[in-house]
Amino acid sequence: MSSEIVLISGNSNVSLAADICGCLWQPLGLAQVRRFSDGEILVEIGENVRGRDAFVIQSTCHPVNDNLMELLLIIDALKRASARRITAVIPYYGYARQDRKATPRVPISAKLVADLLTAAGTSRVLAMDLHAGQIQGFFNIPVDHLFAAPEVLKDIKDNYDLDNVILVSPDAGGVERTRYLAKRLSAPLAVVDKRREAPNVAKAMSIIGEVKGRRAIIVDDMIDTAGTLTQAANFVLSMGAIDVAAYATHAVFSGKAIDLINDSALSQVVVTNTIPLPVNRDVSKIKVLSVASLLSEAIRRIHQEDSISSLFV
Repeated sequence: MSSEIVLISGNSNVSLAADICGCLWQPLGLAQVRRFSDGEILVEIGENVRGRDAFVIQSTCHPVNDNLMELLLIIDALKRASARRITAVIPYYGYARQDRKATPRVPISAKLVADLLTAAGTSRVLAMDLHAGQIQGFFNIPVDHLFAAPEVLKDIKDNYDLDNVILVSPDAGGVERTRYLAKRLSAPLAVVDKRREAPNVAKAMSIIGEVKGRRAIIVDDMIDTAGTLTQAANFVLSMGAIDVAAYATHAVFSGKAIDLINDSALSQVVVTNTIPLPVNRDVSKIKVLSVASLLSEAIRRIHQEDSISSLFV
């Protein structure tokens, strides 16, 4: 890579940033993110970035507001230091689920975050598995939307007998994502019909498709409280599946999610490292795939002005 590039990381996912730097044979840029005693964030860029192509790697995961503010301040610091172009690399885009007015008098928070990133000085956004694809349209700057599907497909092919696998969508909203993977694997598809009784509270009602005697793989973009996932897993097993596992890109794991997973019928949960796993917890059922190679290749191509369309699988 060229010395014209600089990779800066916030505090949200330093390990992923280090892996990306390793794939690019590029050192992590010198930057400090500190806090004053009252909680205000102070960002200092420790090297000359004038005229350089800057990539800021920051997942806006928990604590969402702190990590979002860090990202905005790093971008502003780079802009005021005369970086030539600033790309926000956001493996996990917080507030993505608030992408429309589902009820009266609520904000469209995903759009507001897009406006904040643009106002801060972002030239381009590189994101992964956005909860809603239309979020790309909230920006008036280029957005490159990658998917973790290549890593997921490879792991399934390496670890399952595809003749006895069925892919399961945990709800109607995830059918398109699950159908895409099922088509690539030449595997059948099932859908769990659920009813959402309140935010983060859902109940499985029925299943469309035949899971009896098959190894079921539930596919989703994120696991938050794990309520929907574990209910779907228990329901699929009760319908005759011989084994139930799950694949998801973003391991949000809020509340008692990990406890629910450990107590559920799930044999394994496979996620990516867009969000770091919590420390000091029993994560023996959880396997992590790295998306560093995907993100690093996209960064390399953006920097060299090459096409990245082949990565949009």
